Amino acid sequence: MDTAIIQRGRRLEYFTIAWNSIEAAVALIAGIVAGSISLVGFGMDSLIEVVSATALLWRLRSQQTEQAERLTLKIVAGCFLALAAYILFDAISALMKHGAPEKSLPGMVIAVLAVIVMPLLSHAKRKVAAQLGSEAMKADARQADFCAYLSAILLAGLLLNALAGWWWADPVAALVMVPIIAKEGVDGWKGKSCACER
Repeated sequence: MDTAIIQRGRRLEYFTIAWNSIEAAVALIAGIVAGSISLVGFGMDSLIEVVSATALLWRLRSQQTEQAERLTLKIVAGCFLALAAYILFDAISALMKHGAPEKSLPGMVIAVLAVIVMPLLSHAKRKVAAQLGSEAMKADARQADFCAYLSAILLAGLLLNALAGWWWADPVAALVMVPIIAKEGVDGWKGKSCACER
């Protein structure tokens, strides 16, 4: 493998870890303060991306690429399935209790930034994945795409709550996230993204 490409892949994963750690901290704190399920779910998704990036760093250092690919995909898939279950439970609970979250300016700001940053990061990772022939890196690039989608959904829910006073927009936005997150988890668990399954 080309050492320069591997180094670029590692730099992208280090950036992912740093960015998503900040994103997770802001989203989780803002979500807990505002009582926003979608913000907390988004923060948890950001933590999963940190786990994924860490697994990818290990994969880029591993000599046993097939085993590393499989294990990386399983770790990330398990995290996604757990997150989907958590968000589903929390969102349904909030809808039943009619719990209205507070407005969250920090949440809106981090969602806007993620909508901008994540597609750029995904594009860069996809290029490296193609050059390395790494399905795990390609799956990681898809996670950045999902993060961008989740950011847009999150932003819509937060804006509808803040501007229109629709208390239910936040848990409904969280529920919209569930099938997107769960599908990626199921696909990863089945090994659909793993080159070694072909």
